[in-house]
Formats: sequence, C-alpha cells, structure tokens
Amino acid sequence: MTPRDRARGCLLGLAAGDALGAPAENLTPSEIRRRWGRLTEIEGGGTDDTEYAIFAASLLVRHGHALTSADVAAAYRELILPRIAGPMRGAGFSELGTVEALRRGLEPPLTGLVHAHGWSDGLAMRAAPYGIFCPGDPAEAARLVEQDGLVSAAGEGILGGRAVAGAVAAAMGGAAPDEVVAAALAVIPPDSWTARNIVRVRDVLGRLSATAAGAGAAGPDAGAGGAAIGEALHEAVVVRHYPWTDVAPEAVALAFAAFLAGGGDVEASVTFGVSLGRDADTIGAIAGAVAGAGRGESGVPRRWAGGIGPVTGKCLPVVAGRHVLDVADELAERL
Repeated sequence: MTPRDRARGCLLGLAAGDALGAPAENLTPSEIRRRWGRLTEIEGGGTDDTEYAIFAASLLVRHGHALTSADVAAAYRELILPRIAGPMRGAGFSELGTVEALRRGLEPPLTGLVHAHGWSDGLAMRAAPYGIFCPGDPAEAARLVEQDGLVSAAGEGILGGRAVAGAVAAAMGGAAPDEVVAAALAVIPPDSWTARNIVRVRDVLGRLSATAAGAGAAGPDAGAGGAAIGEALHEAVVVRHYPWTDVAPEAVALAFAAFLAGGGDVEASVTFGVSLGRDADTIGAIAGAVAGAGRGESGVPRRWAGGIGPVTGKCLPVVAGRHVLDVADELAERL
C-alpha cells in the first residue's frame, strides 16, 4: 500500500467519521440508539473537524518539517482572521479563544494559554495530517503537531494532539492496531490524564472482550453487548459532571477505544465511535483517520466516500471548495 493510498484513506476516514458523528454530537448513547438504532449512514456534511484538518495540511504543504508555532500564528492572521466578521461559526472553544487572543496581539504560547480552554480536543481533531506527513515516525509527527497546538491549546489539549498524530504516523507505517495505540502512548507522558485514559479504555476492552466472545456477540455494535461495552468505556473516562463534551483526554481515549474495538476496520471503528455520543463527530473523525491510515482508501466504505464532497468553508472560509482527497495527494507529494 502506498503512502498516497494511506493518506487518502486517512483523510477520507476523518471526513466520514466527522460527517457520520455530526448529528449525534452531545447526545447520550441511549438517545442515539433510540433515534437510529445504529448510526451507519451519513446524513449531511462534516463540521470544523474536517475544515481544520484541511487547514493544518496546508501548513505542512507550505512549511514542511520546518513548521513553527510562529508560522501557524501568521497563517491565522493572514488567512483566517481577515475572513471572519465577529465570532467564528461552528468553531470550538479553543479556536474561538485563539482568534480573540490573536486579535489582541498575543503570540504563542500565550494564545493557547490565555483563553483557559487548552484542554479541548480542537488540536486532536486536526492532528491527522501531521501523522500522514511523518509515516512510521510518531515522534516527529508529535513534535510537528505541537507547533500547531502551541497557538490554540495547552497541557492535555496538546497531548491529545500528539497522541493522535503519533497514532496516525504509526498506522501510516503499517503498524497493527495495538502497536498504533502503543505508539500514541509513547509520545505523551505516562502520568498524563490523556495517557491514563487511553490505558483505561484499553484495559476495559481487554477485560470485556472474552466475555463478549463467550456471549456470542458479533462485535462492538452487537446490540446489548455493544451497549455494555460503551457504558463501561463511559464509566472509565467520561467526565459526567462537566457540561461540555470536547475534553481532549476523553474524546481521544474513546476514539482509540473505538479503533481497537473495531479491529482497525474503518466502518466498524467509526460506527462504534459515534455510538458513544459525547463529542461524537470528533470521536468519529479521529477513529476514522487512524483506521483509514491503516486500511487505505479502499478501506473506507464506498457509500461514505461517495458522500464526501468539497468543504463549504462554513467555519473556515479559506478552505471552501477543498476536497480531502486533493489535500491528501498534496501531502503525499511532499513526502
């Protein structure tokens, strides 16, 4: 499988997971089951997850391995801020805070610290291009994504981005699912909130897999068995008392759980990921990106791939009209 094929699979998987999870965002698993049973078909377009991933890819095409946080901040000022009148539509807390910080004349890392939302999954949702750009080199992917993260994130928000970039880089190198998750853990501190959550979900799946197999469950979405796995994962990592769902250590861990539960298969990983609710579009996007990097373009269901069109720029006007496949090709040409 070529790097181009894996890159296309990665960004198609990201866009498909984003779009599939969008209508389930902020819902509980029980409400998702009540509405759809199992959410398997894309109903509309994606969210800021896909648009920000395209923007991140453009930074790599322009700067390559020399990318710095100053370059990222300059791109925001040149390409994002002039096209925004008032608050950004559809953006997450960390990005909204970053735009205001940049408007005030601040520079990274203060731009990622001053808004106090550095823990959000805004970096994790757009980290995949950095992994694509560093096939087989999780450490370099993590280093690069941190340069992006210093502009809009801090602490666990940056660690979530590092974990996703490292996982995608490992998958781009052909690593097996358990090796992919191990690569993610290798690029973040073992005593971090993000690492502890990833280990927790991995342990939950390990404990429940034998039970599910003994009960004859067909997979993570198999009726009551799948619901029980989802509830156990929520119990392990979800911050139930917190009113917002875009907590990076939570979303990243649930996305990796979906990837492992799906055995690296794109459809199984994404459908299980969005069934977990919470920040479902980001969970689906991350699971789809990691699985897509491992399985390549042909691993993304044709009915999903056919439904992915150019983004509209509803959050980032600068990327309007771009298609993830063209972006993947541009990244592959720079490898």
